[in-house]
Amino acid sequence: MRAVIQRVSEATVRVDGVEVGRIGAGLLALVGVSPSDGAADVEHVARTIADLRILPDERSVSDDPDAAEVLVVSQFTLYGDTRKGRRPSWNGAAAGDVAEPLVDAVVASLRVHGITVATGVFGAHMAVQSVNDGPMTVLVDSP
Repeated sequence: MRAVIQRVSEATVRVDGVEVGRIGAGLLALVGVSPSDGAADVEHVARTIADLRILPDERSVSDDPDAAEVLVVSQFTLYGDTRKGRRPSWNGAAAGDVAEPLVDAVVASLRVHGITVATGVFGAHMAVQSVNDGPMTVLVDSP
């Protein structure tokens, strides 16, 4: 499992012009799933998102869930392979029926810890807008 995490002052996601998710200050998490991912990968990524100390004053979302939110957006393109040719290969990304429940599990794991989580719509064409704070962007890969 792979995630690109950005510290944001705000972020929104729209589908067909309709806002489906919005957060204020917190983290935007673009999450991709590989075919071999499972429950351990979900827990690693969710724990990392919750505990990553990249908010102001080296705080994490789990330190004060009332002060920071998370927007999770599924993104299979994180597993695009551009090493050969000009067209990315998507063979490293899990099929939707495998990926969707794992992305949902990341969201559920964050919510269990009291974190406010907004989401996009799995498989939809989404317009994601964010204001990167810092800028601060980190890459998280599960073991």
